Amino acid sequence: MEQSVPARRSLTVFRRLCYAAGHFLNDLCASMWFTYLLVYLHSVLGFQSTYAGVLLLIGQIADGVCTPLVGYESDRTAGICGKRKTWHLLGTACVLVSFPFIFNPCLACSDKTPQWAQLIYFSPFIVIFQFGWAATQISHLSLIPELVSSESERVELTAYRYAFTVVANITVYTVAWLLFRFQAQHNVNPSITDNLGQVDIPLFRILALIVLGTGALFSLIFHVGTKENVSASESDEQLITPSTSRAVLSRTVFQWKHWLKEPSFYQMAFLYMCTRLIVNLSQTYIAVYLTNSLMLPKNFIAIIPLVMYVSGFVCSLAMKPVSKLIGISMTYLIGLLVVLGFATWVFVDKKMGAESIYGAAVLLGAGSATILVMSLSMTATLIGEQTQSGAFVYGSMSFTDKVANGVGVVLIQTIRPCSTEACCPACVWFYRYVMVTVTGGVALAAALCLLTILIWPIRIRKN
Repeated sequence: MEQSVPARRSLTVFRRLCYAAGHFLNDLCASMWFTYLLVYLHSVLGFQSTYAGVLLLIGQIADGVCTPLVGYESDRTAGICGKRKTWHLLGTACVLVSFPFIFNPCLACSDKTPQWAQLIYFSPFIVIFQFGWAATQISHLSLIPELVSSESERVELTAYRYAFTVVANITVYTVAWLLFRFQAQHNVNPSITDNLGQVDIPLFRILALIVLGTGALFSLIFHVGTKENVSASESDEQLITPSTSRAVLSRTVFQWKHWLKEPSFYQMAFLYMCTRLIVNLSQTYIAVYLTNSLMLPKNFIAIIPLVMYVSGFVCSLAMKPVSKLIGISMTYLIGLLVVLGFATWVFVDKKMGAESIYGAAVLLGAGSATILVMSLSMTATLIGEQTQSGAFVYGSMSFTDKVANGVGVVLIQTIRPCSTEACCPACVWFYRYVMVTVTGGVALAAALCLLTILIWPIRIRKN
């Protein structure tokens, strides 16, 4: 009886770059979504804090629901360009047609239109955008264990992917800074150049259009330069004879229901959720922390995130050799310690100003980059050779993080001291403690989960 074993899979540097380009549109849009959506809705359009939080929650729930469904369908359906790239193409189209309407005022509304009606207007565009974002994300992640086979190559490919994420964020913040600077050069009124308001509506509209145009170009590069193995059974496996099959352990083909019986599946789901809470919530509230707690001019909401992601990019270059030297779990622990360093700095330094915030931003950027790349590498390790159900695993991981992020934002927006557009003095301490909690508090929970992984390493235990 003949059995099969996986053949070694690897990519050239050119193919790795083409693959990494496939998530660039998602990264550009995610940067605007998490960093600027609350600020845009609350400070520019004048939404109440609760309504702004509800819109972000709608997006996160839609993303969370779509993610495992897309993962399940991606695993079981084949497309004309391969099952992963077909879903990626569909997701890209949905993002391109819906995202411009999110960062644009309600087209059918007037000054007298109630905010609940505008909430209904924005909701369908947000749902379509989040479906497209989920389809693109899961199909792109699911290609990692299919394109490369060794753990070190998966870490490297994930690092390439994160490097493009960093470049995407740097692009958004650089363009935003240039737009703010251009606006300041043509206005002498300090209330316009320092404070956010309706005068900034064209600025965010232009930023969104630049994001879409750039992202569409990189998506084209991905589809042209990345070759998906349409039939994994034919191209990824080689036959062996009965005499050699005794040396090879038979491999159980996992379906989605098998993963639900694996303890490591739940370990990774919780760790990935904590990782995304740290990365996304800190990105979401860094802008309001800068403007409302530190009272810095609005151009800092472009400068400080830019510093964070430059430090993250530099850090990502060292991840492969470091993880090979001390292991993925210990590298993740180092990232957590750096994040805890940021939280401690923000908590202790009650008079943090424009000078010291740069050092804190470097810590947050480096720590966030490390834990995000390592958590994705751990997930790829968990999947291993079970690539036929890899999209379901990535979808389930993302489901936990999307719902948790949405609930977290609504909770924070609900307990915000002032619900109106203007910020009261209580917001100064409020957003400071928000930044400490979403980084330091969640990092402690992630550390406890990491401890269980060190005791019971990630692996498939059932045959």
